[in-house]
Amino acid sequence: MTELYHPSIYDPRHPVQSYWEDTAGPPVEGWAPLARDEMCDVAIIGGGYTGLSAALHLARDYGIEARVLEAGPPGWGASGRNGGFCGPSGAKMSVADMTARFGEAETRRYFQTGIAAVELVQALGRDEGIDFDAQGDGEYAVAHSARAAEELDAYAATMTRVFGLPCQALSREAFAERGYRGPECFGAMHQPVGFGLHPLKFVRGLARVALRRGAKIHGETPVIKWEKGNSSHRIITRGGTLTAKRVIIATNGFTQDGLHKGMDGVLLPAISNIITTRPLTAEERSAHAWTTANPIWDSRHLFYYYRMLRDGRFLIGARGNTTARPEDEIAMRARLTADLYRIWPGWRDVPISHYWRGFVCLSHALAPNVGVLDDDPSVAYAVGYHGSGVAWANWSGRAAARLLADNARPAEAVPAVVGQPLRRFPLAALRVWYLRAAYAAYAVKDRLGL
Repeated sequence: MTELYHPSIYDPRHPVQSYWEDTAGPPVEGWAPLARDEMCDVAIIGGGYTGLSAALHLARDYGIEARVLEAGPPGWGASGRNGGFCGPSGAKMSVADMTARFGEAETRRYFQTGIAAVELVQALGRDEGIDFDAQGDGEYAVAHSARAAEELDAYAATMTRVFGLPCQALSREAFAERGYRGPECFGAMHQPVGFGLHPLKFVRGLARVALRRGAKIHGETPVIKWEKGNSSHRIITRGGTLTAKRVIIATNGFTQDGLHKGMDGVLLPAISNIITTRPLTAEERSAHAWTTANPIWDSRHLFYYYRMLRDGRFLIGARGNTTARPEDEIAMRARLTADLYRIWPGWRDVPISHYWRGFVCLSHALAPNVGVLDDDPSVAYAVGYHGSGVAWANWSGRAAARLLADNARPAEAVPAVVGQPLRRFPLAALRVWYLRAAYAAYAVKDRLGL
């Protein structure tokens, strides 16, 4: 299979060394690698939020036998190492572009679905007893310039007036009273939907529930080859072959060309990087008047996302490093640390405790993609969450399960924005070069305040 980045980022034997790994508690028990030839109704490739949600809902809601194949242990990929932002976004398309392409009704349906995705995560925690350290009462977007503050004001008004999501614009002074104070903060917007969580606790909890509900999970079972017969699929692994009537592709950013021809060239994984500090003292937090537990992202094109964790550590993440080579990983950690100290100069002497990386997944559609393959309705897919996979992956995994279980039409089951047909990137072998060019252009715009 084709790898776009250095092999280390795809290798489940490569340690993640995240803060989440150190604080998630015991690993999941009850899964095992596939060790012989087996059969099932639905095979799910990918053992993160998407695949585990699909398996849980197939088993619990439909009584359908599902087996999950995952290259590492459950939740090894992005689901266990992201920033823990559970929000309703999911798209890189502007509201204006979305409305122009799909109309106001479908755009409203898309945003309502994002809210439902957040509510699904809350319901899974409540109904299935998953403790994932929830924090906050929404999300903040912070303006990094005066121009960005004006744009956030307009965005908040549009979301409130047109789509019924009561967002509140805040001046720099108002935000300092309920959020934080810093030299690169010119105002903010409060979005009342979303919260922070411990992503690895959540994905491990999801795996335990899926197992309890009757699904089977085969970790440490990478797919080597996929063959289609007249009425079944043969998923070949090192330990055995899984024969299934139907398949769900749930690999998201770790999808590699060669898995299935229908997925070749349609996704662009981008590396996201995170650091955490040691726990900040009350005095250190007061240096920037930090009071909020809400997740935050800023208005840059190459944006930062950050939050204060339960134990007082500060987490900040950003895009960057377009090779995944170990030497570039070292440089990215240094850059992200320097950025933290520049944006919050009162924390210049606070040491960094952890650094790790993973993929976010971009699609040509600039929005989540959920559907069935045009030439094979026995194969469903759910991918492309654009950094909002905590909520959207769980909703999309359930949606993919419903597509197969109910034989539903994608146009009826998902918003039009989400049900767009898969499209390959032009000259797909150059996808990472597109990303590098975009990063260079965005960096210029951010420096100019555009």
